[in-house]
Amino acid sequence: MLIRNLSGHFVLKLLIPVIDRHGAAEAARHSAFLFAERGMVEVEVVETMQRAAASNGARKRKRHGRDMLAATCAILKDAGVPYRLRHAPGPAERSIAACVECGGADIVLVDASHLGFLRKWMMLARLRRLCSVPVTLLH
Repeated sequence: MLIRNLSGHFVLKLLIPVIDRHGAAEAARHSAFLFAERGMVEVEVVETMQRAAASNGARKRKRHGRDMLAATCAILKDAGVPYRLRHAPGPAERSIAACVECGGADIVLVDASHLGFLRKWMMLARLRRLCSVPVTLLH
């Protein structure tokens, strides 16, 4: 749902899910590009990582995930893109769809640059079925 800002221009609301410990840097860069071109972009970064067991490896992955989430947000901040951060526990696709419905996003930008072909295809199929807005996978 496109919303007009105070100057009467339409604002594009983007949802960037962080689905694993790799972050969403490509989606953040794409959002920064759209912001530079249009200037009327709002971004919601949604951390959808599921809880892991409390082992040393899990703690390292969680710490790495926090670092990558911070790097994703830093790209947006450096470009001056207005964004907000939300945490949504549970299965990634369902969490993303729930955030789309309650947040009013116009498009979902998924950084799929680190995913294998099969996981990309399955994720896109689930998101297209669950979300009421367009979903773009960035490679």
